[in-house]
Amino acid sequence: MIVLPITLTIAAAAALINIWIASRVGTLRRRLKVAIGDGADPLLTARMRAHANFSEYVPLFLILLGLVELAEDSQPWLWGAGVLFIAGRILHVFGMDRQTVNALRTAGIGLTLLCTVGLAIYAVAIPYLHRARMNAIHYAVEPIPNTLSPTNGLVSRS
Repeated sequence: MIVLPITLTIAAAAALINIWIASRVGTLRRRLKVAIGDGADPLLTARMRAHANFSEYVPLFLILLGLVELAEDSQPWLWGAGVLFIAGRILHVFGMDRQTVNALRTAGIGLTLLCTVGLAIYAVAIPYLHRARMNAIHYAVEPIPNTLSPTNGLVSRS
């Protein structure tokens, strides 16, 4: 069984944060009595966008994190990337509550992009960083070499 402890932990944290962000939107909707749309309320619009933005970035990051962890094992620096990404997403949520560009939103966006782009670049580099293992790597489009005998492992009797 393959277990990806970093990806599982960060995915669980992201799920809980997603629920928290959704509850912030829902609470404001009830207070403003707005069932659908944003009711032309700037704070509700901002919270809806914060939730949508979270939902846009998290899946891609988790896919990258999981694939890099699978290829490289659970490295301590991946914990750092995951924690920084989550911190960036939380900062962004609080920054979106303010009507002007601010340090929280900017830091949140910066951490999110840094972690996502960093993992993407590393993911592209993985096959080239490990050329010594290239003979052991089989790509999905390549057939796996046949190691059976010409008789396909069967013993012929005369």
